[in-house]
Amino acid sequence: MTDAPDLGGWTHVYSGKVRDLYVPTTALDDDDTWTGDPLQHSPVVLVVASDRVSAYDQVLEPAIPGKGAMLTRLTRWWFDELPQVPNHLAYAEDDRLDVPPIPDEVADRATLCRTLDMFPIECVVRGFITGGGWKEYQATGAIGGIRLPEGLSNGDRLPEPIYTPAWKAPMGEHDENISYERTVELVGETVAEQLRALSLQVFADASAIAESRGLILADTKLEFGADREIGIVTLADEVLTSDSSRYWDAEAYATGATPELRMASFDKQIVRDWLAVNWDQDVSEEPPTLPHEIVEQTAERYRALVERLTTG
Repeated sequence: MTDAPDLGGWTHVYSGKVRDLYVPTTALDDDDTWTGDPLQHSPVVLVVASDRVSAYDQVLEPAIPGKGAMLTRLTRWWFDELPQVPNHLAYAEDDRLDVPPIPDEVADRATLCRTLDMFPIECVVRGFITGGGWKEYQATGAIGGIRLPEGLSNGDRLPEPIYTPAWKAPMGEHDENISYERTVELVGETVAEQLRALSLQVFADASAIAESRGLILADTKLEFGADREIGIVTLADEVLTSDSSRYWDAEAYATGATPELRMASFDKQIVRDWLAVNWDQDVSEEPPTLPHEIVEQTAERYRALVERLTTG
């Protein structure tokens, strides 16, 4: 499945749906009998964003050209815009680190990060009702167990942003929406409250920034881990990208007569919409190949978001 490249001085240790992880080769024992989690043996990890695209927990073909570089650029930008939230960035210039150079071939899509003990929680914040949340609301009148007002329509702004976490499933399995109470069982009450508070803070701050650039941040998915030295809850992984968030054009939203016109998106909604029509989401079968025009339209939407945010 993975197209992770070989990188001099770095050892590939894991591939997710979109990202490939590497640790410095020197961090691993030379002994051929070495076993265990490589991430436990290194203070840093090189996160390389690929061009792979996923939807409904499946990796799709073909990839989106330039996607990895765009996600990385946007994540770096958001970390700079949110200095009040601790993040996992590491720097090769740090005298305490002994890391090889980042190879030029992946420099535009690689991020050097401190290794964290990740929490198995996807921290989802919704400011508008759409996607899976809309389907759940139609069926139950609630999202993630949070009762919402009657009569909402697809794309409506919620009375206030809501935190609806999910359990992060192993590769190949579906993530599972869970209650806040379940997160307390998984990570403890103190960490669960920190995850909720930090997620809502990031969403509020990012929403204000997006609004200043004529964009609506409809929802987002964040991940956090514990700093191994001091234990502080730390923002990690990709942040507020087209893969992890829904962005809409604010002017189109204000003037659109239908949900389709209102929610002019800058994310992979094009892919989701095409799959909804052309695939029954039977995970026992390979998903269909994305048409060229869908790939090109998605890449254009990703590029447009990066430009609107970072040069606005």
